[in-house]
Amino acid sequence: MKKKSYKKKRIRIIGGFLKKKLLQVKETLNNRPTTNKKRETLFEWLRDSIKNSNCLDCFAGTGALGIEAISRGANKVLLLENNKMIISYIYKNIFNIPNISAIKIDALKWLKKKGIPYDIIFLDPPFKSNLLQKAISLLEKNNWIKPSSIVYIEKSKKYNLVNIPKSWILKKNTKNKNNEYFLYIKKKI
Repeated sequence: MKKKSYKKKRIRIIGGFLKKKLLQVKETLNNRPTTNKKRETLFEWLRDSIKNSNCLDCFAGTGALGIEAISRGANKVLLLENNKMIISYIYKNIFNIPNISAIKIDALKWLKKKGIPYDIIFLDPPFKSNLLQKAISLLEKNNWIKPSSIVYIEKSKKYNLVNIPKSWILKKNTKNKNNEYFLYIKKKI
């Protein structure tokens, strides 16, 4: 039986005080980092909201979205990642960066408990899964978002996005050949 080989890759932070910092990552079948171009677009969308925000990255993967958020002025970031090998790289990449932490945990297990609302939440789960819909439901059900919270979603075009809460307003979206990207804001009451 042939052993799986993983390609070592580096991702560069593209803005803020950590600009040009190289992140070490292991590229696996379930870990496809958000490209520099899409991260640049996302953080342009978040430009007026990122400063002093508290962010949750539910399926952290490389950790690039959360580290980019801290670099651009977020107050605090929590990264959730279930894969033991991937989380070890996240720990190395966030070492000595203030106000960012990571937990090795299944994001859905974390979201099942009652939460304290975050300002910005990143949802970019493995595409070949039903994690996205479950996470959206748990965010609403268990108090992880509040009026004016922002939710970023990245998904494959192959899968439909259904059951978006009526209180979420689509503010921005874009797509490329294979993927779609959405920015929602929860309506103020």
